Amino acid sequence: MSIEIDILNGGASWPIAKPLLHGVWGPHIVEKLSWGHVKWANPDLRVLIETPEDGLVCHVGIYFRTITWNGRKVHVGGLGGVCTREDRRGRGYATMAIDAAMHTLRANEAVRFGLLFCEPHNFAFYEARKWQPFTGEVYCEQPEGRIRFDYMAPYVFDVVRAPTLGTIDLCGLPW
Repeated sequence: MSIEIDILNGGASWPIAKPLLHGVWGPHIVEKLSWGHVKWANPDLRVLIETPEDGLVCHVGIYFRTITWNGRKVHVGGLGGVCTREDRRGRGYATMAIDAAMHTLRANEAVRFGLLFCEPHNFAFYEARKWQPFTGEVYCEQPEGRIRFDYMAPYVFDVVRAPTLGTIDLCGLPW
């Protein structure tokens, strides 16, 4: 089996990623989720995994942002929009895409730690890949203003240092 992993510009690759993302998180699904009303940031880059047999099977968005942690500015790399086509799950595609995304984050020497948000059913998946829960508070921007972001659990990845406590302000939309 041949697998192609591409890391593309986030905006330019939206037409490629859109069918997969809408298939996994279509409006009929998102409207039932606690985070369905959240306004999300667009990724800077996207990891896309394709196979000749199945086309696009997996997506990971990559975000670069200067946030604040306990009032100090910190450059982080975020992962978001992690999804695999339902009929192709359990084959390691998400792990490959996350590994490619983390390689990209580490290549950016300014990134201090990785940050993502996930639902409880994904905790074990990320913890098995050395992501750690962040147990502090997270704030972000939304159209109505600054809010505490508690719709999904924050997880951090140690690139240089991974804080697990304190207050993070995303200084923009969540991812």
